[in-house]
Order: sequence, then structure tokens, then C-alpha cells
Amino acid sequence: MATKIAVIGAGTMGNGIAHVFAQNGYEVSLVDLSQAALDKGISTISRNLDRMLVKEAITESDKAQTLDNIRSYTSLREGVDKTSLVIEAATEDLSLKQGIFKELDKHCHEDTILATNTSSISITQIAAATNRPDKVIGMHFMNPVPIMKLVEIIRGYNTSDSVTKTTIEIAEKLGKIATEVNDYPGFVANRILMPMINEAIETLYTGVAGVTEIDTVMKFGMAHPMGPLQLADFIGLDVCLSILNVMYDGFKNPKYAPCPLLVNMVMAGKTGVKSGEGFYDYSESRKAEKVAAQFTS
Repeated sequence: MATKIAVIGAGTMGNGIAHVFAQNGYEVSLVDLSQAALDKGISTISRNLDRMLVKEAITESDKAQTLDNIRSYTSLREGVDKTSLVIEAATEDLSLKQGIFKELDKHCHEDTILATNTSSISITQIAAATNRPDKVIGMHFMNPVPIMKLVEIIRGYNTSDSVTKTTIEIAEKLGKIATEVNDYPGFVANRILMPMINEAIETLYTGVAGVTEIDTVMKFGMAHPMGPLQLADFIGLDVCLSILNVMYDGFKNPKYAPCPLLVNMVMAGKTGVKSGEGFYDYSESRKAEKVAAQFTS
């Protein structure tokens, strides 16, 4: 089983995935084109470990060992050297992912498993960019990765049984609950979650209720830890829009069509926590952290 892995992309999902693997004893190569993104990713991991220290979930020694298990690279070729598993966690864009997988196929050992953290894009389409479609699989972690237990394991059309079995075992070794699903737009998590978020936006758009009222109903009436509009801000409205578009294009079913309000907000650059404004205002620097803490505590 893999002992050295690589994560492509040092953003929110990438640094979270790197954190979890490193904390569980894996040697991790964190790869990104931007050194600034890598530095920010490592800093985020360190801060998240500090939160775990405060909660006495880990020791100072655990934190030091976790950080010591991570190496950062701006060169993909160097970063994936001698790895048994590579997990791509780049932006949710098919052509970008296919380009990355084409390069991974070129530089990784022929037995290396190539996984994608995509939340909606076809594993089969991504695998088509490689000469090893049997070794390409979806490994969809939930955000925030160090906290959330679920990992969707998505089989592409050609993914082998052995690769699926190995990937499930790796996820379980991380203390995650691995659930195998098939390769259709949105898989299971987002096929159910995104229409709910979209309907919440539609409810706001048509004037049925306001932002806080909608979220209050879902938090206290349905026992959700976070209302759907607040959750959309946390995920990123641009990400929500991208996933809905993938499902709408894949199924040609109008129930997946993004609400016009969501489209307009993304076009206006209001993408949620990361932009400082979405359905809620995050203009004060600490507000975003408070939202995240509310979800992760």
C-alpha cells in the first residue's frame, strides 16, 4: 500500500488532503505551480494543527511530525517521483484536469494510482487523457477534510477492481468512511446537495424568505449544522455553479439548471467566503474564520 503520495494543488482541498495523509504517517509531496500557494497551504495546515492542539486532539510532537512529513514542490515531475498514489485537487475544470492527468501519466510510474478529488466531473472523461484508465479513480473528500469523515470513491468506466479496493483501504487507513459510487454527474453527495442549495437560492430569488430566515429553517427545522446559503458561501458560489452546470449538461434535466441569482452573483465576483461577500458579508477578516469555525467545531 502507498506510503509516499502526492497531492496536486495546495488550495483548500489540496492542503486539507495533504494534512490528513501526513498526520497518518504518509510522506506527502504537495505540488502547485505557485510557491505562494504552497506557502499559504502549509501555513493553513499549521494553523489547523494548532486548533487541534488547543482541543488536545494532538500533541506538539504530532504537529511537528505531521509538518515534517510534507514536502512542497513547484515541479510536478519532481513532486510525483516514487509515489504510489497521486491525488489531483485542482480547480473544477475538465480541460485543466485532463491536462494534469496527461502530465501525470507521463511522469508517474506505470503502477501509480491516479486519483481526482473532483466533486462532479466524469472520472471516465478525465481517465481518457491517460494510457492507464484502469488506474484512474475518483477520491472525493469532503470539506473541511481534516474534520469530515466521508470520502466518495468513484469508479470510472474502466477503473479496475484492484485499484478500487486499494483506494478504499487507503481512505479507511486515514480514518475515513469510504463509500463506493458510480460515475455519473454529481455522483451522490453533490447530486443531492447542490439541488437543495440551488432551491434555497431560488427560494430567496422568488422572495419567499430572506437569507437568514431560509438558513434558520434548515438549521433548526432539519438539524443541518449550517444553512444551505451559508454552506454555499463556504463551498464557494463559483464551485456550486460549476457543479450544477456539470449536472445540467450531463443529464439535460431542467431541475439542475442554476438559479439566475447564483449565475449573476458569480458573474459579479461575489463567490462567498473567499471573495469576502456572498449571501453573507465577510468583509471583516475574522468573519470568514468564524463561519468556518462554526462548521468545524
